[in-house]
Amino acid sequence: MFCLQRLDGRQTYDYRNIKISFGTDYGCCIVELGKTRVLGQVSCELVSPKLNRATEGILFFNLELSQMAAPAFEPGRQSDLLVKLNRLLERCLRNSKCIDTESLCVVAGEKVWQIRVDLHLLNHDGNIIDAASIAAIVALCHFRRPDVSVQGDEVTLYTLEERDPVPLSIHHMPICVSFAFFQQGTYLLVDPSEREERVMDGLLVIAMNKHREICTIQSSGGIMLLKDQVLRCSKIAGVKVVEITELIQKALENDQKVRKEGGKFGFAESMANQRITAFKMEKAPIDTSDVEEKAEEIISEAEPPSEVVSKPVLWTPGTAQIGEGIENSWGHLEDSEKEDEDEGGSDEATILDGMKMDTGVEVSNIGSQDAPIVLSDSEEEEMIILEPDKNPKKIRTQTISATQVKAPSKKPVKKRKKKRAAN
Repeated sequence: MFCLQRLDGRQTYDYRNIKISFGTDYGCCIVELGKTRVLGQVSCELVSPKLNRATEGILFFNLELSQMAAPAFEPGRQSDLLVKLNRLLERCLRNSKCIDTESLCVVAGEKVWQIRVDLHLLNHDGNIIDAASIAAIVALCHFRRPDVSVQGDEVTLYTLEERDPVPLSIHHMPICVSFAFFQQGTYLLVDPSEREERVMDGLLVIAMNKHREICTIQSSGGIMLLKDQVLRCSKIAGVKVVEITELIQKALENDQKVRKEGGKFGFAESMANQRITAFKMEKAPIDTSDVEEKAEEIISEAEPPSEVVSKPVLWTPGTAQIGEGIENSWGHLEDSEKEDEDEGGSDEATILDGMKMDTGVEVSNIGSQDAPIVLSDSEEEEMIILEPDKNPKKIRTQTISATQVKAPSKKPVKKRKKKRAAN
């Protein structure tokens, strides 16, 4: 065996940093192994027991690999890696009898507790099985089930407010430790990262508790390992498991202490300091006794302001300009708009006069000389108001058909041309 310098700067037998954070509910935790993150959630319900084990509860594990963790994972399909990891977790935690399943029995043959452990991979950076095993055992140790009482055939389930929840009976904490082999076992690495897993020749996983009891062992990759290599890996695993177990127990004690004291706990409290928006700095005292003296020194050393004062330039009444710039053109725009409106009004009046002269139709204007003249087309039923309505009660209109208006429409145009030519 040789010591190698790894890509992330670790030595051959170094583990990545492990961080454990708990949620607000019991049985919810996040375990970070380097950049690999696994969310663990434990739930329970009362179900009927299995026929061959009427006095034992049911323990179920489920690991999910989503595309959020790595784009290589396919959604809605159980890959070979997922099946292998689920089986390894069941052998490590359920078959090792780390939890007393008989304590989960409520009524023999009728009601038992079913404990479900859901593990979600949030980010994949190698060594999923180690992070998943730590998250599963931490969530089980942190979980509290509701208390129940049995009176005859009646089973009473109490809420968390009525009675304190009951923790699970855990005998030991089995934890998986992974070893990656390169060049047919020549080189050995502990806790392989995602890049190291891509090029490794084989993988050895040893599940062990702090009492140095091997719960399960699995070798994959098709390499032949010697007896000395397996014994060496088991000794390294024993040391790592003791360190991880102490870390888990310390994290559980700190969370229980904070909950009893009524302090703040949960994912938000554990992750707030990692965010840029919630960055906190220590308060530092500031001496403001000599602020006036420093201000006077800065003013005395600064250059005096220039005596040149800009004078406004008056181009037209109501406008002003300071410095160099472009002349205000708002007045010109308003004048041009008024001219356009005057031209449009004169054209409409000329057309109306021509229509009156040629058609010989008189529009009655009784009651008021300023009353609006309304022309209507019998086919399209459109109303054209030429002047604002001042006295709407005395309006009298006369309808002119479309044929009467369209026929003589050519004559006023000729007259206008003649008048313009004469002018």
